[in-house]
Amino acid sequence: MTDFEPPLRLTLDGEALVSNWRYLKGQGQAGCGAAVKANGYGLGAVDVVRRLRDAGCRDFFVAHWGEAAAISHLVAPDCISVLNGITAADIPHIRQIGAIPVLNTPQQIALWRAAGGGRCHVMLDSGINRLGIGNEQFAAPLFEGLDIDILLSHLASADEDSAQNSAQLHLFRQQTKLVKAKRFSLANSAGIMLGRDFHFDLTRPGLALYGGVPRTEMAPQIKPVVSLSSRILQVRTIAAGESVGYNATYTCTAPTKVATISLGYADGYLRSFAGKGSLSAHGVPVPIIGRVSMDLVTADVTALVDLKEGDWIDVAYDLPHMSGLTGLSQYELLTNLGHRFGRIWK
Repeated sequence: MTDFEPPLRLTLDGEALVSNWRYLKGQGQAGCGAAVKANGYGLGAVDVVRRLRDAGCRDFFVAHWGEAAAISHLVAPDCISVLNGITAADIPHIRQIGAIPVLNTPQQIALWRAAGGGRCHVMLDSGINRLGIGNEQFAAPLFEGLDIDILLSHLASADEDSAQNSAQLHLFRQQTKLVKAKRFSLANSAGIMLGRDFHFDLTRPGLALYGGVPRTEMAPQIKPVVSLSSRILQVRTIAAGESVGYNATYTCTAPTKVATISLGYADGYLRSFAGKGSLSAHGVPVPIIGRVSMDLVTADVTALVDLKEGDWIDVAYDLPHMSGLTGLSQYELLTNLGHRFGRIWK
């Protein structure tokens, strides 16, 4: 099959990725893992894991068993933790892959025991009320005989100065006194910045590895990893009074040089970017006009006299800034990036 050059590019900075991991690791004495679920937050899990592995990372967290299988050739199986638990149908695949399940419910613990047990992790819910064994279910006999490597929980509001953080820390500390495990883990990217009390034995950053900034004090040290660019498909001049895009939401007030660009909501560039996102070429910013379509956006490139069909244009994608403009979370901005991008690591 012929390989065509994609008309969209993600340029990914491997040195920045590793630098971010080393910065987060250096905030305390705990080990530092990496959340690489959702295909490495949209960047490509295989490439992310390979780079972080070579930098010294030893603990990788995914959501699904298929995600574990996709990276199992890169690291020792027991370096991979699968967060979303198990079903009976998963057991044969778990044994084959060798990754470690995170058990989230009493039923999953019982299923694991019935299947012969072995090394596992256990998630406790310390207040997010999502996955994990709730405090009302908590009883020491539930965990007897389990070979628990990591006892973990997850912070709900670490990106804010919230009283919930200290409440979760207090509850998790109480729970760790009742359950035997080799390691304990609570902090995500934002949680790392709450201080060493939150670090325990292992931290589990995700967003900040990829250039996201969940807490402002991290901003000077976290480096952007993702840059977007796209090909211009057409350039034409639209007369004053003509509209651009679906539902005529933008009308030209003067003759306007309009570029149509290969980028749209099917690529994760959602309609919330309309009227807010911007592009640039040769250092000159240009506004997006009209609605974002499935495969296309349009921009006023009147200021760029020499811009032509086939040229490439850069897409502004600073994660904290674009999150503020569009109302999308930094997580969404990363994980929405579609499969049509060519991913180029530098």
